[in-house]
Amino acid sequence: MKWGLFGGTFDPIHFGHLRAAQELAACLNLDRVIFIPAARPPHKTAHVITPFEHRLHMVQLAIAGNDSFSVSDVEFQRQGKSYSIDTVQYFLDSPDQRLKLYFITGQDAFNAITTWREWDKLLSLCNFVVMTRPGYENKRLDQILPQGIAARFVYDEQNDIFEDPQSCSIFFRKTTFLDISSSEIRKRVQSGQSIGYLLPDNVIRYIEANQLYK
Repeated sequence: MKWGLFGGTFDPIHFGHLRAAQELAACLNLDRVIFIPAARPPHKTAHVITPFEHRLHMVQLAIAGNDSFSVSDVEFQRQGKSYSIDTVQYFLDSPDQRLKLYFITGQDAFNAITTWREWDKLLSLCNFVVMTRPGYENKRLDQILPQGIAARFVYDEQNDIFEDPQSCSIFFRKTTFLDISSSEIRKRVQSGQSIGYLLPDNVIRYIEANQLYK
């Protein structure tokens, strides 16, 4: 079983998230993509995060009808901040020993991975799938990781992956670029502008019904 773990605040989830997940599931042959809303993200302190229950419900609405998508509230069940290392370990503790995990993240986040808790251990626990920006190709891990860690990964040009022969791999993958951001959606709601066609209609109705982002 190959599962993609797609974490984020999803405040709110939008078509950029959904399209990227769909494309990555296809190109990596993932059996499932699990959306994991962060409960208390350590790197997101610039704005007040919408209560977890609302963000979870918006994800549930957005992925309804897609059998290859699911959502997990694992980070809400834990006390304290949401750390990726704890989330990955939770899924690895599954009784299914055949499970292979692919941690999906954005390029900006991966570029700052050395600020994550136990980041070096995390690289050995699961594969990483990095969504790249348009026109950007990163074939130099030593620009992101310390030399000693980067040297463990060998670039396989035929399959376009960085492989650690003793552990996991790192994939840099382009997805269709939709210039949509959750912060812009929040600003549009605050100023009374339309958010139509930026996110699913049922999520828009939920935002309106619950007066979110006002």
